[in-house]
Amino acid sequence: MMIADTDDDNYRPSKRTRADFRPDDTDGMQSSPGRSQQGHSRDDVPMTDRTDDYPYEDDDDDQAEFEMYRVQGTLREWVTRDEVRRFIFKKFRDFLLTYVNPKNGHGDIEYVRLVNEIVSANKCSLEIDYKQFISVHPNIAIWLADAPQSVLEVMEDVAQRVVFDLHPNYKNIHQKIYVRITNLPIYDQIRDIRQIHLNTMVRIGGVVTRRSGVFPQLQQVKYDCNKCGSILGPFFQNSYSEVKVGSCSECQSKGPFTVNVEQTVYRNYQKLTLQESPGTVPAGRLPRYKEVILLNDLIDCARPGEEIEVTGIYTNNFDMSLNTKNGFPVFATVVEANYVTKKQDLFSAYKLTQEDKEEIEKLAKDTQIGERIIKSIAPSIYGHEDIKTAIALAMFGGQEKNVEGKHRLRGDINVLLLGDPGTAKSQFLKYVEKTGQRAVYTTGKGASAVGLTAAVHKDPVTREWTLEGGALVLADKGICLIDEFDKMNDQDRVSIHEAMEQQSISISKAGIVTSLQARCSVIAAANPIGGRYAN
Repeated sequence: MMIADTDDDNYRPSKRTRADFRPDDTDGMQSSPGRSQQGHSRDDVPMTDRTDDYPYEDDDDDQAEFEMYRVQGTLREWVTRDEVRRFIFKKFRDFLLTYVNPKNGHGDIEYVRLVNEIVSANKCSLEIDYKQFISVHPNIAIWLADAPQSVLEVMEDVAQRVVFDLHPNYKNIHQKIYVRITNLPIYDQIRDIRQIHLNTMVRIGGVVTRRSGVFPQLQQVKYDCNKCGSILGPFFQNSYSEVKVGSCSECQSKGPFTVNVEQTVYRNYQKLTLQESPGTVPAGRLPRYKEVILLNDLIDCARPGEEIEVTGIYTNNFDMSLNTKNGFPVFATVVEANYVTKKQDLFSAYKLTQEDKEEIEKLAKDTQIGERIIKSIAPSIYGHEDIKTAIALAMFGGQEKNVEGKHRLRGDINVLLLGDPGTAKSQFLKYVEKTGQRAVYTTGKGASAVGLTAAVHKDPVTREWTLEGGALVLADKGICLIDEFDKMNDQDRVSIHEAMEQQSISISKAGIVTSLQARCSVIAAANPIGGRYAN
């Protein structure tokens, strides 16, 4: 089998190693194997007694008898053993009920407090900080990163029992509690995801370009045998495969079978297309994208044009269309999201070191800071002080105002550079593209109204109409650069007026009526009528 992903010529193997995840081993257990290792042994791993009342629960104290054994096989096979699942169950339950964050001086139990908060907010997701968890149980944290599906299943079982034990009536509101993993230490670019990451937990970021509608997906399905009338199931289905019944257990017939609608459980399902951020794409390369699956309470957590970070399980599913096209078995890869967060600010305060803050405060006290910023705009271009001043003001922007919550005034500045050919207008735009934190470059001749605002496509899987954001939507909270502005058609140029003033794009196509955010500055370059001022 091969994965539907091509390697770059200069691609180097992933440096995703065990040491990236874990500090010194303090758990007294042997660490997990590498992903490329097919066979390994497990020695001296303490496990609970097999005679527990609950298969994954250990009610004994720390003096419980442990079992020593040796196992041959892969990590994903090993973590499915009952002994290992009991061990994970006990350690994670102790972590939830006893962990105290050393950064908080109150001495409160961290996750008991978080459980009380999610119950007060009527939520069903418990966020677990990976760095806190790895500091207490480094081995289980490694297993979580390398075999997340099996480990998360046990962790969600633990979280559900802890929440319902602390708040017994909460099970009448939410039947299931989900565990969300935050602060995964390794960040991967979309173009660096390879076969080594399959069935592991990854953290990627990008811009949402497309979002499907919300539709129900089978989670627990039962079938009726049309010949004998017996009920088959329940069958549990994951998000990327289909459950097929081979034969009836009563009459041994091979069908036909119909879905029992009354006893079938559904869950919400949504698909996003995540594209690389414009500033991270290497020069001369096309941006890569990945499909992201959202389930349950993650539905509608992001809109087209927003920049997000996704922590999830990188997995694959069989795609018949790819096999027909290529003539041999090919898998389509997707990321099943576990935790989604929005990048509100790429240069947020928590990412600045103390030296950075001191340097910024030092620059703020400089009386000539304005002149220094203007001179640093495209320093290779001589003169043009007025143009450099306008570009600097557009890049820094102003302060958005909201008058008594009734009237919103934009803080972004739109700039039009008008001049003869050969006056470095395009070079100014290229400089902004390289230095801006989120800049999208396009040309007037190659851009249409749909390409600048938003397009409506029919999803090939669900056959539903979906929105795909254009250049102005992708540049949300950034800068949109348009060269050869005078070469645009009048109809296309009119389409960006709403985005420039109201900073939103209204869509009313194919039954979709919505509004997308386009909070960006527009810097455009154009020639005078006739090509030159002399004409």
